[in-house]
Order: sequence, then structure tokens, then C-alpha cells
Amino acid sequence: MTLKQTENLVTTLLTVSTGLLGLTFLLGTNPGALKAVFGFFGLVDLFSEDTMGAIAGISLLFVALFIVLARLSIISKRIAVAFTLLVISAPLLTLLSPSRWMADLGGFPIIGSGQGIIKYFAIIPLLLFLFYRERLTVRQLIWANYAPVAMVLLWIGGMKFFEFEANGIVSLVETSPFMSWLYVLFSIQGASNAIGIFDVVFALLLGIGLVLNQKKLIIFGGLAALSVFLMTQTFIFTVPETLDSITLFNRLSQFVIKDLWFVANLAVVGFYALQDKTLVE
Repeated sequence: MTLKQTENLVTTLLTVSTGLLGLTFLLGTNPGALKAVFGFFGLVDLFSEDTMGAIAGISLLFVALFIVLARLSIISKRIAVAFTLLVISAPLLTLLSPSRWMADLGGFPIIGSGQGIIKYFAIIPLLLFLFYRERLTVRQLIWANYAPVAMVLLWIGGMKFFEFEANGIVSLVETSPFMSWLYVLFSIQGASNAIGIFDVVFALLLGIGLVLNQKKLIIFGGLAALSVFLMTQTFIFTVPETLDSITLFNRLSQFVIKDLWFVANLAVVGFYALQDKTLVE
């Protein structure tokens, strides 16, 4: 891809995902997540569920709008970046809450809520690429965008080795025409272990490829990592009741739509890492 194509892809993935998230919150999806965020700041008693949904939804819709307007040079990029960082900082700060973590398992984030929150980190390097890449080296841009990909694959992949996570993904795997065969070959825990190994191995392989500047490893690891995030998008259509005629998406769909950010991260990594130049130049 060219630089322009990569910019357009990243912009599209960011605006579509944040726009859909905003719309679903506005329509009433996942009020529990909103209560957790508003409650962390001591604001849960000040607003109704509908009002919290409206605040979150409109904020995310404005994130999508501001990114597009900044890309078109209609508004300042500083406004778009500052507003986006303000919006995503609200959920990210809730990682400081003990309710987001499982201390007895070494600090893994709670299934769903905590894992969904850490995904917001992926947006930050995408903003750097779109609006401030001239201030960074190619190497810095590559590693900034690799970091959230590695974090989520290692973190969520690592959780697959625990029984509660293995049981938690059954409804996703068994309804998927692409993954249900795992339960033919393996037990529930065995299938979960296989998924976890895949996530961890290829996250590390991509990182090794970047360190050694080995383009074959980068391509192999990058495509495997990309397949993980593209696969999660299919759950929106294969898991029953993920699409809702009233709220558009349910909680699961909100969770997996965020994986589009990692697709964008990988696009940035691929654009720079697969150029003819070495990463140290």
C-alpha cells in the first residue's frame, strides 16, 4: 500500500469503529459499562442510563467526525487529537479500579470489561501516525503501533490457558464456521490452549521479525495476527443475537468492533516495515 492508501484505511477503520460504538451507546447498548465508567468518577448518581448513553454515544460520534474533519484540514488536528484523547481517557482511567482486575490470577483484566478497556490504547499510536508522524522516526511509529497489538494478543492469548476463559469462549467458537472444528479435535480447554498458543506465538514472531528486520517473519507473523482480528469480526454475524434491531449491536459486538483498531495498527506496521529501507534508517 502507498502512504495515502494506508492513511485512508486507518482513517476509515477509526471513524467506522468509533462511529458504530457511539451509535450503539446512544441507542442503549451496554449500560453496565457506562455505569462502571461514570461510577469510577463518582457521577453515576447524577445521570440516568439514557443520559449516560447519550453522553458516551455523542462523544464517540464526535471523535469519528473530528478525525475526518482534521484529515480534510477543516478543523485543527490538535482539536481532533485532544478531544479523542479526552474521550478515551475516561475508560482507560478506570483500569485503576480494582474491579477491573483479578488479583488472584496475577492481575489479568476481568473478562470483557477489563479486556475491552485495554483496547483503547490502540487508538493512541494511530493518532500519532495520522497527525504527528513527522515528529517521529519510522522505527518509533512501527513500535508504537506494534505495542498495542502485542499487548492484546499476549494478554488475551495468555488468558486462554485458564479454565474460566476456555469456558467463556465456547459460545463464540462453537457457532463459528471457521473455528468450530477445534472442538472436534480438542477438548474445550485444549481448543482454548490452541488459540492461546496461536495468539502468543505469532505476536512474538512479529516482534522478532521487527527486531531482526526479517521481512518474511514480519509478513508471516503480521498476517497471522491480522487473521485473529479479522476472525473476531465474524462473531458479529455468527454468534446469535449479536445484532439487535433496536440497539444495532450488543455487548459482544461492541467488544469485537474495537479489534478494527488493531487491524489499523498492523496496516501501519506493515506499511513501514515492508519498505525496502531497513528499520534502523
